Amino acid sequence: MLYAVIPAGGSGTRLWPLSRAGHPKFLHPLTGTSASLLQATVERLAPLTTPERTLVVTGAAHVTAVARQLAGLPEENILVEPSPRDSCAAIALAAAVIALRDPEAVMGSFAADHLIGDPHRWAETVREAMRGAEQGLLMTVGITPTRAETGYGYLECGDLVGDGPMRMVAEFKEKPASEVAEAYFRSGRHLWNASMFVWRVDVFLAELARQQPALHAGVTAISAAWDTAEQDEVLGAVWPTLPKISVDYAVMEGAATAGRVATVPGDFGWNDVGDFHTLGDVLPADHTGNVVLGAAKPGVMLRDSTGLVVVPHSGRLVAAVGVHDLIVVDTPDAVLVCPRDRAQDVKALVDELKERGEEDYV
Repeated sequence: MLYAVIPAGGSGTRLWPLSRAGHPKFLHPLTGTSASLLQATVERLAPLTTPERTLVVTGAAHVTAVARQLAGLPEENILVEPSPRDSCAAIALAAAVIALRDPEAVMGSFAADHLIGDPHRWAETVREAMRGAEQGLLMTVGITPTRAETGYGYLECGDLVGDGPMRMVAEFKEKPASEVAEAYFRSGRHLWNASMFVWRVDVFLAELARQQPALHAGVTAISAAWDTAEQDEVLGAVWPTLPKISVDYAVMEGAATAGRVATVPGDFGWNDVGDFHTLGDVLPADHTGNVVLGAAKPGVMLRDSTGLVVVPHSGRLVAAVGVHDLIVVDTPDAVLVCPRDRAQDVKALVDELKERGEEDYV
């Protein structure tokens, strides 16, 4: 059975002002139901694992909220990062802790803030990846592209492994320019990189030691003190020294070059909920194309308006007349209004607030 790891970090700056550093997007119900993105991730894992084999890695500021939302998870399965060190440190810590429990365990890493349209097909794809992991490969779940997307990284696929659908990964590709994305989309050899990983913990830790010896030594020291009286002291001393790097850069790109990475293509309605425009595309809309997220009294009044994404989150009435293709986010201390086709630019507002020292709004 799979050990599932859910890295729950980041602040979702393109979903500001709803998503904040203290209450990031994975804690919000952006699923079209009352479940948060984090809760939906755990629910999706139910056919593959158990709460006892599900671990969440999150920041100290979010531990209480995560524990409250995931009351069925054992307390010791919520691993606390003293500070953000990017995805490799978080995933490596979880792998090292799992290796203490089960040295040859198969582990999967799945982000806390993705939406999956068809959870059954997703679980079947992960099972295929588990079969590759059991053979000693570092596995990714690649997403079959539906368009020439410039906002995602890509996997360049090589030869089939056996009779498929597993394929070797020849190379990880950065987010491409539009004409390159178009070529990738038409090639039939490229998948979106959704940063979903499945591997045996011993294989991953050996690859980490080969490519990132300092990071490997650090998490090994931390895991050696795990569940002892020295755990917090060692974690606090070693964690800030770990390299701040993503697992893609730290391990997977080099492992692919060495012929140790394979992928299983997935087509299950994946979305990374990157901004409000995307959210408006994936959540149910009314007959005029308006999406209202989590409306409560006094709610929302829309007249002669189409294609809106409205997030009423302040307790005030939100009203709009004669406007189209806008995002309106109303929170107690900030209001955002922007065209849907400028949704990606919301991050620039957050960056400017940080530069101005307006941390209370971030």
